Amino acid sequence: MNTKCTTFIVSTLLSALVPTQVAAQNYESVGTMDLTLQKAIEIALAENPTIKIADKDVQLKEIADKEAWQSLLPTVDGTVSASYSIMVSKMKMGGQTFKMGQDGTTTGTAAVSVAVPIFAPTVYQNMKLTKDDIALAQEKARASKLDLINQVTKAYYSALLSKDSYDVMKHSYETSKENFDVVDKKYGVGKVSEYDKISAEVQMRSMNSSMVSAKTGLTLALLQLKVLMGVTSNVDININDSLKAYESKLTLGNTTFGEGEVANNSSMKQIDLNAKMLDRTYKLLQTNFMPTVSMQLSGQYQSISNDNLKVWSWDWSPSATLLFTVSVPIYHASNYTKLKTNRLQQLELGDTRVNTARQLSMAAQSYQKNMETTLNKLESDREAVKQADKAVNISAKRYEVGRGTILELNQSETALVQAELTYRQSIYDYLSNKADLDYTLGRE
Repeated sequence: MNTKCTTFIVSTLLSALVPTQVAAQNYESVGTMDLTLQKAIEIALAENPTIKIADKDVQLKEIADKEAWQSLLPTVDGTVSASYSIMVSKMKMGGQTFKMGQDGTTTGTAAVSVAVPIFAPTVYQNMKLTKDDIALAQEKARASKLDLINQVTKAYYSALLSKDSYDVMKHSYETSKENFDVVDKKYGVGKVSEYDKISAEVQMRSMNSSMVSAKTGLTLALLQLKVLMGVTSNVDININDSLKAYESKLTLGNTTFGEGEVANNSSMKQIDLNAKMLDRTYKLLQTNFMPTVSMQLSGQYQSISNDNLKVWSWDWSPSATLLFTVSVPIYHASNYTKLKTNRLQQLELGDTRVNTARQLSMAAQSYQKNMETTLNKLESDREAVKQADKAVNISAKRYEVGRGTILELNQSETALVQAELTYRQSIYDYLSNKADLDYTLGRE
């Protein structure tokens, strides 16, 4: 095989095996797993740690939401204390001295207080803010899901490309081996030259080397897919699928998208949710200028100056207090600064949204153009395979009847391999760009 063909094959295999760093989790299975694209995605969504982390983050936000509204519930505190007076203080009044109790006595106190917020604007806004925070966490979880689906889908297509490439190289090797066997027999009876035998053997060995490389590429592609799925490396994967099976699904209808679809991208949705949270935070900061009203009811039993430790025999006296508190902020300089900072953050986020929308739209159009280009050249690639296969048959017949050369036969086989790989690469390019377009547009 010539150097150009070998370089083409190697670059084709390596281009499909871009490594993706994703943590894997063990997936217990016995024997061989028959895999389809849908099954691969389902296993990945169930086993990949990134999805589990995102789900737990949503649960944490839901707990924070409960904590926010629980701030409106009454709080109840109870205290029990006992103090022993070694030496009590004295108080002077009107020229007379009074001792504030008796030395060597014990005072006991048991109290319960109930505090209820009556008007707490900060708590009200916090409750709404946590709702927005939950929505943001849910959108981040959706982003993790879409990202994983995109990676698994492209890894699956890469495995198909590697599998198809291996099948092409294997078929080519078997053909070249058959040709060598024929040439070797003819050489044994003196019908062909030694040059023909050497050329046929070189072609066979080159195809064998390419087949081994393709087999290694397939192994690496399946390993990458296992990592994304969270499957252990010792689990065997069997893919009864090929890129040619997707050819009927390659249509121009899959390349179109509306102007508003970019807004469904997870990054855009997260920006919108962050903008909503900043607006909510602004309202929360405004509550720093508002009064708060609370009520506290407290009651206690107290027994003073007891000279023994018989608690139940002490003389206990009850008391109760109802307290209303109104807290009015008069001047806090930092409150004004925080409002200005929040407004600048909102303006900054607005500019970020415009820039992100432009970049996503450009990326979507790029994927769209790539898909259209692939469709335009796919028919040509398909026809090239037919013509290359026909050329192989003709060159084989010509060589068989002695009107062709071994060089023509080798060149036709190499051209067929290149045409087959180019054809499958075109299908892969379309499917890969389609997966990226769906991810960019936030399609599930």
